Amino acid sequence: MAVPPIQASVPITDAPIPIGSTASTSSLDDKNLSIRSSANSVPSEEELSLKRNPFTDPRVAAQWKQVYDDCEYECRYVFDATLDWTEEEEKRVIRKLDWRVCLWACVMFFALQVDRANLTQVISDNFLDDLHMNTNDYNVGNTIFLVAFLFAELPSQLISKKVGPDRWVPAQICLWSIVAALQCLINGRGSFFATRALLGILEGGFIPDVVLWLSYFYTSKELPIRLSYFWTTLSLTGVVTSLLAFVILRLRGVLGWGGWQWLFLIEGIITFFIGFTSFFMMPASAVQTKAWFRPNGWFTDREISIVVNRVLRDDPSKGDMNNRQAITPKILWSALSDYDLWPLYLLGLVIYIPQAPPTKYITLIFRGSGFDTFTTNLLTIPYNVFHIITLILLTRLSEWLNERTLVSSIQNIWMLPTIAALRWWPGTIYNAWGTYAILTVLLSYPYCHAILVAWVSRNSNSVGTRGVSAAVYNMAVQTGNVIGNFIYLDNDKPLYHKGNSALFAINALSIVLFVGTKLYYVWRNKQRERVWNGMTEDERTAYIANTRTVGSRRLDFRFAH
Repeated sequence: MAVPPIQASVPITDAPIPIGSTASTSSLDDKNLSIRSSANSVPSEEELSLKRNPFTDPRVAAQWKQVYDDCEYECRYVFDATLDWTEEEEKRVIRKLDWRVCLWACVMFFALQVDRANLTQVISDNFLDDLHMNTNDYNVGNTIFLVAFLFAELPSQLISKKVGPDRWVPAQICLWSIVAALQCLINGRGSFFATRALLGILEGGFIPDVVLWLSYFYTSKELPIRLSYFWTTLSLTGVVTSLLAFVILRLRGVLGWGGWQWLFLIEGIITFFIGFTSFFMMPASAVQTKAWFRPNGWFTDREISIVVNRVLRDDPSKGDMNNRQAITPKILWSALSDYDLWPLYLLGLVIYIPQAPPTKYITLIFRGSGFDTFTTNLLTIPYNVFHIITLILLTRLSEWLNERTLVSSIQNIWMLPTIAALRWWPGTIYNAWGTYAILTVLLSYPYCHAILVAWVSRNSNSVGTRGVSAAVYNMAVQTGNVIGNFIYLDNDKPLYHKGNSALFAINALSIVLFVGTKLYYVWRNKQRERVWNGMTEDERTAYIANTRTVGSRRLDFRFAH
């Protein structure tokens, strides 16, 4: 079925448009409107209305209504091409969404990060010694987890799209929390590897599942900022778990258990509670918030209409599949073979490698510098706090400048001198506080992950592709993490000269890849622009009405960069 055009997504003037606004979605489906008006310095009221609301054109509204009806889109009954609302009403709705949707997404991410990252805390205890393992075993365990996590990404996303993230995500959390708690019974290398594999399988796919759920409620302008809040949870969790570890690890000797055993058990119980509660906190959509335990729902009828229609006007393709509709093999192959998204996957593979080994080994490095177990865990708090601040500032800067590629490259530009210092400064490890300062600055880097996840979503340009591309991008990130696990090796410690040299080279490559990605998308847009401008107005109109090409392959689509 041909997907009708996203009529409102083209700028009518040459003025810059803020990131994620209705006018700045990357499609140029109404290019014919743009060309007709380009000779005018001031757009007409009719053109401005069409830019704000693509459904102002009755033909477009009828086309999309047919799409929503055919796919049985869950919110189709409240689609209203003529609905108006005030700015204050929209702000009130967004505040509700932030408190009920975004906040709980952050709580669930906290549950993920607690159970997948607490290994950093337990190795500051006597975890490796108690189990007669070394850092190479630790690397293998991390690799097993990441490989399992990687291969679970896409299957999890396919399950989530079929049954709905509101059902699948809470089930995931409950299942992995049971395994996480049972890690307290680990008694050797074999059981350590087995629990790492199970955790990877059960946690894989969680992030793209939640990102897809968030996209049901937020516009393209709002999503990157909410994702920045989502990923600040990563650092906030680091602060909370460091404080928990400072307390829990002191239980060593109680009932004959090690402190790491108590930490696994207690944190697993915490995350199970979050998973169980999530069954009641994740509605399937804005029109499905009423339930037996929530008879009044989250929104009034008018607020429901505003939530749904504002998202559809920003991106009409968000209703081209219902939230219980499976991704078919044809859609899957189309998404996987969309080579125009591959530059973003390549970025995901490479740009997060340089910070991975220092993050995983920071507690071991601090212990090697002479800090004790409890001081080590407290010393990880400052960089997590700074990381939250820089992440949010970077995402805001991207929104303000309407720029993704060059702003995101600031992450790796930030890290380059600190990795150089870690490699070539003679006081590394031997100067405890100097080493601490370098690692704190390095790991306070402005994280660009929120920008890239939203960027992948935007350049996908359809629900089916978006569901797959989010998983593939995250698989690329996890592959990079697997590579990162083999950079700091046991025979290279404690200075890790070879490892840090490799990190420096990879970080420099990352900066080059950002520039290459920028040039690629500029080139692809110019290619399409030439073809589009060579068509007559009738040819453009016929293409928009009849093409069976979907997603980012549409000739009238322009890539964000």
